[in-house]
Amino acid sequence: MPETKQPPPKRKTSSEPAPQKPDIKLPVDAIRSAKAGGGALRERVKELEEKRKNTQGKRKGGGVSVRTEMDGGVGAPTRSRGRGNFAEGSDGPLTPEKRRKKRLRRSRGGSATDETDGTRRPQRRRIRRTGRNTAAERKSAVVVELPCSITTFAQAVGRSVGETLRVLLQLGIAGLMNKHATLDPETADLLAEEMNLSVEFKHKVDVESRLMNEFESEDDDPDQLEPRAPIVTFLGHVDHGKTSLLDRILNLNVVDGEAGGITQHIRAYRVENEGRPIAFLDTPGHEAFTEMRARGANVTDIAVLVVAADDGVMPQTEEAISHARAANVPIVVALNKMDLPGVDVNRMMQQLAAKDLLPSEWGGDTEVVKCSALKGEGIDELIETLLTISDLHEYKANPHRPASGTCLEAERHEGRGVMAKLLVQSGTLKIGDIIVCGGTHGRVKAMYDTLHTSREYEQAQPSTPVNVTGLDEVPGAGDRFYVVDDITKAREIAQQRLDRSRSATLSGIQAHVSLANLRERIEEGQSLMMDSEVRTLNLIIRADVRGSIEAIEKEMTKLDHPEVRIKVLQSLVGGVSEADVHLADASDAIIISFNVVPDEKARTLARERGVEIRRYDIIYRITEDLKSALEGMLKPEEREKELGAAWVQKVFSISRVGAIAGCRVTRGTIRREAKVRIRVIRDSTIIGDYPLESLRREKDDAREVREGLECGIKLAGFNDMKEGDVLEAYKIEEIARTL
Repeated sequence: MPETKQPPPKRKTSSEPAPQKPDIKLPVDAIRSAKAGGGALRERVKELEEKRKNTQGKRKGGGVSVRTEMDGGVGAPTRSRGRGNFAEGSDGPLTPEKRRKKRLRRSRGGSATDETDGTRRPQRRRIRRTGRNTAAERKSAVVVELPCSITTFAQAVGRSVGETLRVLLQLGIAGLMNKHATLDPETADLLAEEMNLSVEFKHKVDVESRLMNEFESEDDDPDQLEPRAPIVTFLGHVDHGKTSLLDRILNLNVVDGEAGGITQHIRAYRVENEGRPIAFLDTPGHEAFTEMRARGANVTDIAVLVVAADDGVMPQTEEAISHARAANVPIVVALNKMDLPGVDVNRMMQQLAAKDLLPSEWGGDTEVVKCSALKGEGIDELIETLLTISDLHEYKANPHRPASGTCLEAERHEGRGVMAKLLVQSGTLKIGDIIVCGGTHGRVKAMYDTLHTSREYEQAQPSTPVNVTGLDEVPGAGDRFYVVDDITKAREIAQQRLDRSRSATLSGIQAHVSLANLRERIEEGQSLMMDSEVRTLNLIIRADVRGSIEAIEKEMTKLDHPEVRIKVLQSLVGGVSEADVHLADASDAIIISFNVVPDEKARTLARERGVEIRRYDIIYRITEDLKSALEGMLKPEEREKELGAAWVQKVFSISRVGAIAGCRVTRGTIRREAKVRIRVIRDSTIIGDYPLESLRREKDDAREVREGLECGIKLAGFNDMKEGDVLEAYKIEEIARTL
């Protein structure tokens, strides 16, 4: 092969571009720090400048840039993307014109090949915009747990607190202008409706209410009901022989062990008479133990009123009669001490008849048994009478359900801890049962007989009093107890009751009925003592003499009406005592004091319990006040008052608003008030009546539009108005009634 000569290398002409300086950029914070006077940084910048100069002197040719230390290394060749640099083998630097064409080609979807270096660049994905929101939809319904604060409500529904407060102000609820105020269920529901929100409200679970509903709603199967022992309570005046009679029945001698010879505590026993069990309760007779007598009367089936034949009817006897009647239980009178000489039985009968206890010997329905606790006379007749009344009433209970009853007394025993005297009224109480009693709870560890304290029970049937140990604290006398299936539930119920009791103590006095707030309580729906459909006002009368009481009661007979009545629970001679306040507190009654005053203890107790004591010195003023109170209890008469009428000329349908009726007032006046309603009449037929939602005169809201003028009317809940309809405006007025 002939030798071929290699062409000489081409020399670079002057047309080739000169070598470019490398583009060295410093971070912004480094430049700022250098300007601020950083000495070390200035030295570092000088070193980099020297390296750049040295690198520029050694550089031969173009197209290859030098990566400096700030770019990650020194002397590493790379394809430069800075201005004025271009890759080796390209046709020149990237001029602004080339960059513009490159961007235009990419925007039109052309080739992604870079003409400057021939490399394949990744094509950018174009996002096609459809105009639709593809974000996840927000849930329309939110869950809010009540009660909650305004701030919590606003955060839950996604609104600002200011907007929520503004809506409350528009609704006229100015009392909740604090963002930390608590929303009640009614206000929260109204607020959600006004803000057009779909909110699901959840209320905190009230374990106590659920337990009470379970006990009340659980109907006993008639096949499971079994006869139970009657519960008999001995009531009466002090030193009239209640405990002595009970000792004779039980063959005990309790009275000798009492301090001063009088009963200081409530006692409960269960005995059998010829195979038939009877439960007895003994209550103190002293006036200081009014609550104990009331507690015994509330749990009893039969009340035995013990009256001494030598003393007759005494103040505590009258009070015991009132408690027995309030409990609505049959009363048996035991005339004790019949062995004393000079006893006038007819006088006793007259006194009982004066208290509406007409003896059966005189044609009444009250059984009177003559007995003597000292000699044991009439005891068998008394027991036979009690058993006969029990057979007539057929007392039954379901022993197969969880137990419930009442705590009669409670104390802290040195060796056994808390000892509670419980009376089982329904179900069967067993050892190991979990009970909640008032603000206490616990598990039944042991049960003892109340008569023989060494005898233990495994279970207690209905109408059985037992001493129970196992509670964590001493319960309150008179508290109800229930058996639950979970110790956690019992603890939660007890804590709720403690919190409620603490809140009631901190909040102040319980609001009892008074002549001043009687009308308000009726309007708020708070029920007074109701007998069928008759509203009853309970009174306790105290006067200076018996004649004044008779005159007051005679005047009260004139205040007669089929819908309301006055019920006198007790009328006694003398000043107002603590016993009267306790009775008024238990029965929600008003105390009428005529020419007498309450003592300091009674006045203090009445102020603590919120019981009203009305003092008078003129009888007719009592009648006037009671008449006004009874008239306020009467349901007012409702009358319809016509305001005006309008004729529909044109109906305008507006989206998101509804139908607006363009009307002309043809008669009277159309008013915008809370109680005004509009009756729609079409072809002489009443279509319906609806509240007036808005009333406008031209473009402004109007309070009223007179006859002959035009207006716009919007009805709430009705949009089917047509031309030619007649809209009649009326309102309901309440007129007070008189006796």
